[in-house]
Order: sequence, then structure tokens, then C-alpha cells
Amino acid sequence: MSFGIGDVTPFEQLTIEKAKLISSANEICENQIRLYNAGTIELRPGCNADQTLESNISKELNTVRDKAGSILTQRLEKTNSALIMSQSGSKGNNINLSQMIACVGQQIVSGNRMPNGFFSRTLPHFELNSKYPKSKGFVENSFFTGLTASEFFFHTMGGREGLIDTAVKTAETGYMQRRLVKALEDLTTQYDYSVTNSFYDILQFKYGDDRIDPMNMDDGNKVVNLKRVYNNVKTLYPDRDRNDPLNTFLSSQDIMEIVEKEINFCPIISFVNEKFKKELYDFFDDKIKYVEKLELSLISKSKGVNHSDINQFVNGICSFTYKQITEFFKTVWKKYQKAMVVPGEAVGAVAAQSIGEPGTQMTLKTFHFAGVASMNITLGVPRIKEIINGTKDIATPIITAHVINNKDSILVKIVKGRVEKTKLCDILVYIKELVSPGGCYLILKLDLDTISDMKLEITAEDVKNSILNAKKIKLKEKNIIIEKHNKIRIEPYDAKENVYFIIQILKKKLETVIVSGISSVSRAVINKLEDNPPCYNLLIEGNGLMEIMATPGVDHTRCKSNDIMEVEKVFGIEAARNTIISEIKFTMGEHGITVDSRHLQLLSDFMTFKGKVNGITRFGISKFKESTLMLASFESTTDILFDAAFHTRNDVIKGISESIITVITLLITKII
Repeated sequence: MSFGIGDVTPFEQLTIEKAKLISSANEICENQIRLYNAGTIELRPGCNADQTLESNISKELNTVRDKAGSILTQRLEKTNSALIMSQSGSKGNNINLSQMIACVGQQIVSGNRMPNGFFSRTLPHFELNSKYPKSKGFVENSFFTGLTASEFFFHTMGGREGLIDTAVKTAETGYMQRRLVKALEDLTTQYDYSVTNSFYDILQFKYGDDRIDPMNMDDGNKVVNLKRVYNNVKTLYPDRDRNDPLNTFLSSQDIMEIVEKEINFCPIISFVNEKFKKELYDFFDDKIKYVEKLELSLISKSKGVNHSDINQFVNGICSFTYKQITEFFKTVWKKYQKAMVVPGEAVGAVAAQSIGEPGTQMTLKTFHFAGVASMNITLGVPRIKEIINGTKDIATPIITAHVINNKDSILVKIVKGRVEKTKLCDILVYIKELVSPGGCYLILKLDLDTISDMKLEITAEDVKNSILNAKKIKLKEKNIIIEKHNKIRIEPYDAKENVYFIIQILKKKLETVIVSGISSVSRAVINKLEDNPPCYNLLIEGNGLMEIMATPGVDHTRCKSNDIMEVEKVFGIEAARNTIISEIKFTMGEHGITVDSRHLQLLSDFMTFKGKVNGITRFGISKFKESTLMLASFESTTDILFDAAFHTRNDVIKGISESIITVITLLITKII
């Protein structure tokens, strides 16, 4: 295909539309900056004014390029080479079209707009503290029109990050895949469809819970595409001969009788899972309901038409003859049997590759949590590594908690106050040092308005108890006097040191006293799930799943954490296994990647089948594998061989790695 400058030359209508888009986006951004400067910008959940402004501007500017791309796909000539390539799927997409012809768009570094490289600005070409699109990396030009000096510089910054990201990611994902393959290499299916390792430890009683091999499935996530089989059968076996008893249409009752008989007495009944049986039954049930509904509709609308003719017409469209239904089930059982996993299949190695290969398409960046601009969450390769390594302290632990009445915003705020860690400095007007003839002491004044706004259930008495219970502050009850409902006097403890220094140390320590909430929770954000009617949940940064579930007002049946180790501690090993599956699925889904759940089940079963979560690292694998040669072929070779020799260990040579090592060693010995 010839591809030239004519294919990327913008047409007049596009130039007008693009100018409107950019003008509209600039106007919205200017309005947001005006509100920010005036201090009246409406804050997003869990965000301060700066974060809200950045989030609003980024959201607006990111849509400009996409809108320009959609104009191109609609208005470009159908013979345009760039359009043909992107639409046929041979190379490129709408973004490439948009960048070449319309607008390069917002440049991103570390998930944000351009950072300030100079004093309070990105480049010396812009005003101090400028937050306008152009000064923060928005490129209005296309590659056809050419970039200005500052646009070129910003584009280079974004491109450099992409290059480094790719280089680092290659090494990360390559090593991750190697570890996965070494861990799962000897997992195979047996003749009873169970999955075992080379020592016949059972990992799964039924491969993937349904014995289906993802490689041999009929269509995407379906074992058999029933609609396609139905259309095929209707075409191959048309109802031609009306006199043939096998070619007459069956009644609804006859069809359902045949269906039930087939489902309950099919040739491979012991292998067909209940989910597929239900899918089959529902398919026919829907067909029959559709036939009946269509027939009634036609009868009510037609006048003077024979009912039997209508019946014949409707049946011709969507009913079955005996021959058709027989052939339908023959094809279905044949396809189902073909989709079943073959005994001896290396399901472990296939699972490792199926998770490792898409990992190379993921990035190393940290993204924002869906819906909450201020909440960063580890995603991409680093998150997959955390899960597979069985990391004890993950970078961004987040607990999702629902409130018993999630439509009541005040109740959600009260529960937030009960969960979120609140320090004494957050609810004080001031801490004053007073020196008088009577002695030196501190006066704490509580900010009752803040306490009321935050819906905290705190009184001066609660603050006193919190100070007494604080480990680092050695104050006795006689040292803390409540003067008013919002004033507390604190007298320094008796000591030989200088009283002034004691008061200064005490002042610093008092600010960090936790007066409310759970100490392991850094913050909680109220997240709006629905607008009409309003519905909320809590996104909680930090650990403490057990304490959060026990908090009054929290619906303990709807709490989940992304920390696998904490889930294991609170709910047990089965819940940890499910969390591993759901977290890998979520992380890959964020990058638009789908991995068959059977591969994820096998990985999670391998990590948890010993009764506790073990990571796929040199320490984790050594707990699963008994073969010295296999472990020596993975990592710490000299240490493992020395240790095995010292303890005179035997190696039964059952697995893949040790068998290959032994054969090669024997061959080399023979040759020598």
C-alpha cells in the first residue's frame, strides 16, 4: 500500500472543527483556573484544590485528541491509506491518525502533566506558576503542521519516558515469566483430569473446575457457541420435505422433552459441567418463548390470515425439526468433547506463558484509582510482581468498605470519622504555652466546628483518655485537667530536667496523638458510586481489615482488601486464593488484557495449595520443590548443591528440569 503526505493532509472542515475543540477546552480550563485562584473550585472526593484542578484540566484535555480522532474516522475518504490500516487492524489506531493529521494532544510524564523543571514553571518561556494547557505540555499542533519549540521539548520528555519504561519493563517481565515457568513447569493433567506436579501432589481435582482447555474452546469465553451451531444446523438441514416425519416442526413440549433427555443422558454426561447444562436449557427456553411471543404478535396484528400459515411461518424462522435438533446435539457434544483438556497436557507451562506474555504489554506506571483522582494505586508490572512474590507490605493497600445504609451521606461521613486516623493537631485551634507564678503548663483548645464538620464523635474527655493511653507520653490523670468542654490544661510531669524543654517535647508529642479512628488507616475517601439516587462507599488507604469490619455502621459482609496477606490472615486461605485471581484479573483488565481464568486459577492454586500463601521467589519455590537439580537450575545454584551434598540428599529425577539435566549429563559423559 502506498502511503504519502496526501493521506495526512488535514481537510478544511477538520481545521475548523479542531479550532472549535481547542477553543472550548481552553475556555473550560481557564474557567477552572479562575475558580481555583478565587478559592471556589468544587473539591473532588479526597482531593485538595491543586489535585482537583489538575484532575479537571487533565480530564478535559485528554478528550480533545480522542474527539479529533472520531471526526477523522467519520470524515476521511474511505480510500485513505492511514484510515484503511487503522480500521483493518493491520497497524495503528485512531490515536495515531489524530496525532498525524489533527492534534498530538496532552503529553504525560509519570501519569501527570509536565512537572516544573525550573523555578515554579516548566520552561522559562512561560509565566511563573502558570497552569494553562500550553505551559503544561498540551500540544495543539499535529505532526503534519509541525510542533513549536516548547511543544517539541514536551513531546520529547513524554517519548523519553516511554523508551525507558519499555527498556526496564522488558527485563522485569522477562524475569517474572522465567520464575513463573520454573514454578509451574511440571504441572500436568492426569487421566482423571486432575492436575498434579511430578511428585503427584494434587493441585486441582478438576482442571479449571470444568476440565475445559482454553486453547480448544469454540468461541472466546464460550465452550460451544450455541447460536452459531444452531444457524449452521438450520442451513445444513433445511425443512424441505413436508411429508417426511423427521422434517416436521416439533411442538414446544416435544422440544423441551428432547432437550431434557439429551442433557440428562448425553454420551459424555459425567464430564459436562452444570453451568453448561443450564446454558443449553436456557438457550432452548429462550427460543420457545420467542416463537410463542412472535406468533401471538402476528395473530393479533393480522386479519383474515390463517393461523396455521402464521404458525408454519414462525416455525420456519426459529423452530426445530427432529432432524435439526438431533444434529444440533450431535454437534454440541462433539465440540464439547473436543474442548476438553487432554491427559498429559503441560497446563502449568501454558498458564505461565499465558500470564507472562501479556505482561510484556503492560507499563510500569502507577495510575489513579478509578473514580478517585487523589488515590494512587500500584498497577501494571509492579502490581503483578507484588502479587506473584507474595509481598507482605504492599505499596498501596486499599480496603473497599460499604456502609449499612449507603444512600445516607451523613451516615457515610460518620463511619468515615470512625475509621480514618485523626490526630490531635487536626482538631485543635491552638496549643498555647502559659507561664505564670503558679507554674508552666499547656492549654489545648479544641476546634468544635471542625469536629462537627468531620462528624467525629469526640469530646474533651475522649481527648484526655487518648493522651493518657498514648505510649510515648508519660502523663498521669492528675496532669490533665478539663477546664471547659473545649479547653484542656496539661501540666508537665515532675522531672529534674528543665521545665521549658519538657514543655517543648510534650507539645510536639501531643500533636501526633491519635484521638479517633484506626491507627493503621492513613485516610479514608468517600466515593460516589451512583448519582441518581446518590450512593456511596468508602475507599480506605492502609491496613486493618478486621478493625474496619468491626466498626459500627460498616457492612462487614461487603468489605474487601487488595492485600492478599491480610485477606489470608482475616478470612483464610480460600479467600486469599480468590483475591490472587481477582487482583491479577483487575490489574490486567486495566490495561485492556484478558487472561483465561483457568490459567489464573492454576497459578493461585499453586501459590496456596500448601495451606498458606507462598510467593514465586527462590524462597517460595524451595518450599514446593523437592528436587535438588530443579532448584539448582533456578537460582542460588552453588548454595543448593553444597547444601544437598552436605546432607547427602537423594534426587528421584521425576520433574522436567532434572530429567533434562540428567539426560544431557549422560550424553556428555558418553561423548567424552
